[in-house]
Amino acid sequence: MKSQFSHKSLRVLALAALLLSGQACKDVLKETVISNIGNDYIKTPKGFEDASKAAYSSLRNFYASERGLTMTEYGTDIYQAGADGSYKGFHFYDTQMNSFVDIIQQVWEELYRGINTCNAVIERAPAATVSDATKKLRVAEMKFLRAHYYFILVQQFGGVDLRLTETILPTKKTSRATEADIYKSITSDLESALADLPTVKASSQGASDYGRATKSAAEHLLARVYLTKATSSAKAADDYTKAATYAQNVISNYSLKLLPDFASVFAQGGGEINDEVIFSVQYTTDPLTNINTANTNNGDGNKLHLYFGMQYDVQPGMKRDIANDRPFKRLRPTTYLLETVFKDRVNDSRYKKTFKDTWLSNNPGTNLNTSFDNSKAKMTLKAGDTAIYIPGVEWTVAQRAAKPYQVLVPSAYTAALFPTLQKFLDPTRPDLTYEQGSRDYLAFRLAETYLILAEAQFKSGKTTEATAAINAVRRRAAWPGKESAMEITPAQLDMEMIMQERARELAGEQMRWFDLKRWGNLVERVKLYNPDGAANVKETHNLRPIPQTQIDRTENGGFKQNDGF
Repeated sequence: MKSQFSHKSLRVLALAALLLSGQACKDVLKETVISNIGNDYIKTPKGFEDASKAAYSSLRNFYASERGLTMTEYGTDIYQAGADGSYKGFHFYDTQMNSFVDIIQQVWEELYRGINTCNAVIERAPAATVSDATKKLRVAEMKFLRAHYYFILVQQFGGVDLRLTETILPTKKTSRATEADIYKSITSDLESALADLPTVKASSQGASDYGRATKSAAEHLLARVYLTKATSSAKAADDYTKAATYAQNVISNYSLKLLPDFASVFAQGGGEINDEVIFSVQYTTDPLTNINTANTNNGDGNKLHLYFGMQYDVQPGMKRDIANDRPFKRLRPTTYLLETVFKDRVNDSRYKKTFKDTWLSNNPGTNLNTSFDNSKAKMTLKAGDTAIYIPGVEWTVAQRAAKPYQVLVPSAYTAALFPTLQKFLDPTRPDLTYEQGSRDYLAFRLAETYLILAEAQFKSGKTTEATAAINAVRRRAAWPGKESAMEITPAQLDMEMIMQERARELAGEQMRWFDLKRWGNLVERVKLYNPDGAANVKETHNLRPIPQTQIDRTENGGFKQNDGF
């Protein structure tokens, strides 16, 4: 475990802490790279601050990255393989998913790097020359982050090495703790952090503090943790009750609120700091903090804009541009997502606001040969004319022929042509080849808090209360005047409704694999709804393989591989 155990001295730790780019959106939580750092640097006010900022940077390795997206959205009931891209073993559940896959190793090592930085700040806080109030606050933040990192690890890998003290010298002595031990550490860290985290909601923090952990973020994470723990080997009778309590606290105690319009949640620029966002992983337009290096492996910006796009740029009347983004074609929505989850488009605005359906010509011409629309052989387009339209339902040949543009209907969808998720599109990039997006990644938002509350209450037999929670999300998603039509009754609430509602609200937001694992139906639903993964998925895929590097670096074979890998 190179990144976890290679900190030979504080000089190495502090330098690594400074090199890690941290949460750097809008020039906050950003470090300046310094050389010749001594072992006592972390004791100084600036060193202590730099180290605490650096602990956040491991979030950027997982969220809004190819690594994290691959391990959370590939191979689920709502996304299958697109035409291009690497890591298709995560779509197909075949032998390409193994212990040698580099992104598995990278996520493992970077999360442990973050954990070790948290451990260093916590242990060295007493000697730091800062106020007691600052020490308590930063230690609370480190506990939030350490819990967050272990929560990702335990969901992906099961029981892992539980290290709550700083690792300074290389060691081959590691072991796998039980899931119960991991969850005990996670909940202990989060619950002890609550007393010292600020109560101010994220969107009201000062510019120099925006992006740091808050009490509402810790309570949201606790709600998610207890909801997940309730179906794990560490489950306890009161897990759902605790999940509901923490979720309700977030809803009631912090002046957070759902935005009136679903689409506005994902508005770029200043819109990302809004009353629905509880905690975000920050990115920046500064190219110096977006450069990916072998040392950090996490400074490459928010890249989610790359992976959900269809191949619009080779279609008649179109060429690649900044506004429509680079179509890497990695994830194609399943038929279940498009036709079952998003079936209601009369009352529910989320299909229209989730998927891009219109492309305007940026490469005009006459006698343009069509490719996916056999209702016409050639067409003429002027700049700004509609070139491609995706109605989301079948049209007859006659209906399509009546339009002066191409109409892509569901029967013509392919691995390269399909509705494009538009939540993460990034038209602010400086040129059409630039990959390092600058959007903040919205890790926790209030709509999910309501959905956690609804699920926890439903599992506790409180169906009426659960219905009220889910209706809050559904009313917000309604087209104007359709709010009442969007509400469901307690008789209509079941787990299928909860599963669909999470897909409607959270599609693409790095949660679906975690959800399916929590529900215990990953295999069942992949077999039902994902033609790419159906043949190979099995129960062993509820965990990922432990990186081979970790196994090889552990003495006497003490770190066992997960079954089936």
